[in-house]
Amino acid sequence: MKVEKNNKKLQMNLGKIGLLMLFLTLGLLSCKKDDDDTTPPIPPRDRGEQQLIDNDSLIEYLESHYYNSADFVSNPNPSLSDIIITKLEEGEVVPDGSTLLMTAVGDPKEVTYAGTPYEFYVLKLNQGGGEDKPTFADNIFFTYEGFTLDNKIFDNVVSPITWSLTELIPGWRKVLPDFNTAESFVDTEDGTVNFVNKGVGVMFLPSGLGYFANAQRNIPAYSPIIFKFELLRMFQNDFDGDGIPSYLEDLNGDGEFTVNFENPNDPDDDDTDGDFNPDYADTDDDGDGILTRDEIEITTVNKPTRQEVLDTPLQTDQVLLNKIRKEQDGTYTGTILTLKDTDGDGIPDYLDAKN
Repeated sequence: MKVEKNNKKLQMNLGKIGLLMLFLTLGLLSCKKDDDDTTPPIPPRDRGEQQLIDNDSLIEYLESHYYNSADFVSNPNPSLSDIIITKLEEGEVVPDGSTLLMTAVGDPKEVTYAGTPYEFYVLKLNQGGGEDKPTFADNIFFTYEGFTLDNKIFDNVVSPITWSLTELIPGWRKVLPDFNTAESFVDTEDGTVNFVNKGVGVMFLPSGLGYFANAQRNIPAYSPIIFKFELLRMFQNDFDGDGIPSYLEDLNGDGEFTVNFENPNDPDDDDTDGDFNPDYADTDDDGDGILTRDEIEITTVNKPTRQEVLDTPLQTDQVLLNKIRKEQDGTYTGTILTLKDTDGDGIPDYLDAKN
């Protein structure tokens, strides 16, 4: 009965703000299951044990495939279509102008997700010449191609789309914040837009950072997957419009939005007042009846250069937001949040129900 009550409360609270999709989305533009699919459910697997299996599979793939590295040496503006990954057949050697993927990716990246340590691999082909990097909570404008370890393409987007990283499989949130957006873009005569010096790479993900047990059309459950991608632009999100960008409402700093629906007083989740609305979706984060927007102060600073904005002196209760806007006159504008702490107890007013 208690579980049923909590579930109803969850649905009601999330429905009020129209963000239920952020909790329900299983992955990147996930395909719907066929109505006539009678495949029996696969028993759940331990995440830690599955990660060991997946990592072995990824290493085997990386040690048996190479890419056309020479094509990127003098290419200041590489594209997704330039990336060619080829299987190294038995008895063959890596041809001149190519590099074994295992050599190219270097050491694995490490992250903890769902209480499990994960290793994944990234082939960084171009950092991106833009000044912006997305956070895990932002929208990105991008193209991509997804395929399995047997090199079968399961999804391909050539025309750029905008999507929130919070709605994609976890791997995207762990990889894209390490890339910059495109340096610039050019409108062509045929009406298309060419992006210059964009972030380009390939991510090699274990199933735990992909779809895990949720089989998709053409992707079996517990499958490691690969994505080629181009990062073109990013847009900073403030999901609840409370004046605090959503990336700053990740209270435990794990790069995910989490709520403990069994324990509303969990200090490690992202819900300050325990109302089952995480702070990024709550216009009154501490539940004191005063809107968060009315408990902070927002100011801007304009300087001739981006670096001068970054060098702006800040008070101890101030934060310079990571998104700095370039104006048409070539100057730069940064946004500063003052997180007021009226009673001086070290807790900002917007998170302090006592104040």
